[in-house]
Amino acid sequence: MHRIHFDQMKLKTPAFVYINYRQLLYLKKLCARYENSPHRLPQQEERHRKMKSEMQINLFRGWPNPSLHPRPALSSAATAILSNPLLSTSALNYGPDDGDPSLRAEIARWLSDFYSPPSPVPASRICITGGASQNLACLLQVFSDPLYTKNVWMVAPTYHLACRIFDDAGFAERLRGVREDEEGLDVAELERGLERSEERARAEWKRVGDWNRNQVEENLEPRCAFKPARPWRKLYKHIIYTTPTFSNPSTKVMSLRRREELVRLARKYDALIISDDVYDHLQWPAFPYVWAKEKYPDKAVVSRIVDVDRYLDGGPSGEFGNAVSNGSFSKLIGPGCRVGWAEGTAKLVYGLSQVGSSRSGGSPSQFTSTFIRELLASNALKTHIRTILQPAYSKRYHTLTTAVQKHLVPLGVSLPTGPANETSTDAVGNGSTISACTNGKSAIAGGYFLWLRLPPGLRASDLAKKAQEEENLIIASGSLFKVVREGPGDGNDDGSGEKDPEDFEGFVRLCFAWEEEEKFEEGAARLARLIRREMHRADA
Repeated sequence: MHRIHFDQMKLKTPAFVYINYRQLLYLKKLCARYENSPHRLPQQEERHRKMKSEMQINLFRGWPNPSLHPRPALSSAATAILSNPLLSTSALNYGPDDGDPSLRAEIARWLSDFYSPPSPVPASRICITGGASQNLACLLQVFSDPLYTKNVWMVAPTYHLACRIFDDAGFAERLRGVREDEEGLDVAELERGLERSEERARAEWKRVGDWNRNQVEENLEPRCAFKPARPWRKLYKHIIYTTPTFSNPSTKVMSLRRREELVRLARKYDALIISDDVYDHLQWPAFPYVWAKEKYPDKAVVSRIVDVDRYLDGGPSGEFGNAVSNGSFSKLIGPGCRVGWAEGTAKLVYGLSQVGSSRSGGSPSQFTSTFIRELLASNALKTHIRTILQPAYSKRYHTLTTAVQKHLVPLGVSLPTGPANETSTDAVGNGSTISACTNGKSAIAGGYFLWLRLPPGLRASDLAKKAQEEENLIIASGSLFKVVREGPGDGNDDGSGEKDPEDFEGFVRLCFAWEEEEKFEEGAARLARLIRREMHRADA
């Protein structure tokens, strides 16, 4: 006799039922027939899917996988610092406002080697920061004013968490999105927006009176500014925010021509370009068959915007310039280290070092930064990037791309195309376009993400919600990356005729950096399964 609990037989009365072997076989057949029945209730069908998809797959999180952390190198660096009383005392005390001088020198040497500017980067152009996010807030504290600075112009789609930082700085009503085209941020659209903003400002100055307008136009201490004038501070009329290389989320690389146009535009309209240069070192051949033929690239695919500002048309306009490079070790070592750097003119980085938090507490993350100095001085970080990160991310990228081509491309999913992008035929024979930059020899891919265009009729926000509920799959809806601003009316039209870019409901972002690589195939299959169901529902 076999004892079966009431839950196994779906009985409503709590009890144990005793049955013989023949009855047990009969029940098993009934259960199998029921399992494959098309007449199951929706709740039962959902429960069945969840049982089949117990393992969560996270293709949303933009963190490095823990296996890619340089633990041995960090351990050696920490031992070298802590075993030396002189070094450990310096590490555990307040650091200089602009950071440890030897670390700044090592970063300057490392950047010069990677970007190959016409002349080496001097340490005077480097300031140590607490990472890209913390430094974005500090840049706004020093170089913008919520009353004087007219607008923040953000590339769209944009890094979604940057919006909150701009909100905190007082720009919630003045965020504006600027679309990308095949070469990156659309400079023509940006110039139209800048000109409209200036026209509104001129009208406002006329209303306030010539006495105030003259002060503002001469860039003296403006009566309408909130912050006092300082010798190390410049307030910019506009802020431009972009991730020009392997952008998050679109993965696009802004062309050199477009970077030059952007710098000239910033000089014309008194704007500071804040360039998040956090993915530049993570690059590899865009096509699998190139792996064995070429080495992983060890030079940047294109000059940074801050380098363009340094040399274009004779050099920067004014002592502060119009561009700052916002760098971070979070993607190269680990986000917990909380160390980054800023590069700009010597005047700009000195002004940044005078932000109140650094004047009070010294350079951010002084203790951790001494470990990074050791990694740079010994070339351990460069070795880690070349031997661990580039091969690992390259393999992850191609594994996820192949899974997308196999499961999603036949359903009408695609990656955005453009003149700089190439077409690849993968191992399963599916032709698909992949976002890549041409460095003159071969197509280069990089970063953390794939940016997928959905078939017409599907909404990314609905798809992402159902993916988590029905497939235990976490993905990023494209709508997450729209430029969100709080303003009059519906938040889209402020009465000026400006419209924010699309809401990106036709896109989803997948990350190949965090999740285990062996789950990519199953993740793409789950997303494909969900898309099929949604397409069938739409047809019905």
